[in-house]
Amino acid sequence: MSQPINLGPRSWLSYRGGSGYLLWALHRVTGLGLLLFLALHIVDIFLLAFGPAAFEHLLVLYTSPPGRLMEIFLLFGVLFHAVNGLRIIVQDLFTKSWERQRHDRLIVVQLVVFLLIFLPAAWIMFGSFLESLS
Repeated sequence: MSQPINLGPRSWLSYRGGSGYLLWALHRVTGLGLLLFLALHIVDIFLLAFGPAAFEHLLVLYTSPPGRLMEIFLLFGVLFHAVNGLRIIVQDLFTKSWERQRHDRLIVVQLVVFLLIFLPAAWIMFGSFLESLS
């Protein structure tokens, strides 16, 4: 006899996949974050129509300490989305060669490349953030 399908809230929150599932979810979340950032930039350019004072008022948000921290999250989103997208492209282009191997090797390469770029850049940005506090 087959198992009943559980469609309750607990099944929505349960983790059902491997590393690919987490990468899929992070790719979607970072994509939405980048879309929201783009929308914010469209709004701030639109504010130029109301004069330089309105535009300058919004720029204070970007230079504030929370804005500086958000830049680090933006770096994470842009970089992760780009490197994960490149991994997906490689998997799509070389399907035959990856059928015999596990995709986990490519995921490890992706994460190493991401961390080699993100960690030094985030360290520099965080140092700049700390300087802005004093």
